[in-house]
Amino acid sequence: MARLFPLATAPGVADTATRWLRGERWDEAVPRPASTVMLVRDGAQGVEVFLLRRVAKMAFAPSTLVFPGGGVDAADAEPDLPWAGPSPAEWARRMGCAEDVARMAVVAAVREVFEECGVLLAGPDPTGGLADVSGPRWRALRDDLAAHRTSLSRVLLDEHLVLRSDLVVLKAHWLTPVFEPRRYDTWFFAAVMPGHQEADGDTSEADHAAWFAPGALLEAWAAGEVSMLPPTVVSVESVRDAASAAAFVEHSDRVPLLLPEVVDTPDGPAMELVEVGG
Repeated sequence: MARLFPLATAPGVADTATRWLRGERWDEAVPRPASTVMLVRDGAQGVEVFLLRRVAKMAFAPSTLVFPGGGVDAADAEPDLPWAGPSPAEWARRMGCAEDVARMAVVAAVREVFEECGVLLAGPDPTGGLADVSGPRWRALRDDLAAHRTSLSRVLLDEHLVLRSDLVVLKAHWLTPVFEPRRYDTWFFAAVMPGHQEADGDTSEADHAAWFAPGALLEAWAAGEVSMLPPTVVSVESVRDAASAAAFVEHSDRVPLLLPEVVDTPDGPAMELVEVGG
């Protein structure tokens, strides 16, 4: 049976979804490449995951809980970025895409999680500890990245660091519904929270950030107390079912491209998860 999400559980998209279901049509937006990262850690009650609540004025998914992430930037393609871990070619094989697409997606994932919550998956060598990114100088570098005054490649070169692609794994691939005015082709990655860094959610795009116990968060979502889109719900469910943070941060064996489509059901409009090309 297909997975259905009642529109009431995703109020941020209910209006446009309902209009589309009723037959209204508009030009479909071209999906923008994007990356997001599920940061996880072991908590007292099990695995916890870090999410941010987007500010109410955001054009896409306002007041909605999301993982750190965002659109791929042109600077993510800079060829001199210091890289360690699985190569872009290996990532392309895992993701089933072109090498340049895979490389930019991984770079964007690392950049976005640093911009949005201050966690940098990079270190001075390919296998050792990660960088200490505390202090005002690193705060300024985050601001410069977010404002496009610098690039992740420039930051890593200046700080003598290498991006650690071995610390992220591929978990899912989602496409924003066709009725949305802003669409994203998003790769979902996961990483274990580095022990000596701190996720702070200090970004202008969020008004709240915290570590969540997946079970309690899903109960709050089901009760209408928080807003999450289907990709986030499905991802949080996968975290809930993990035995540990380390066990969760393993590459998924199969990563189909999933697309929520709006459908009419006996219980009212809902979004159905469809496997693109499946």
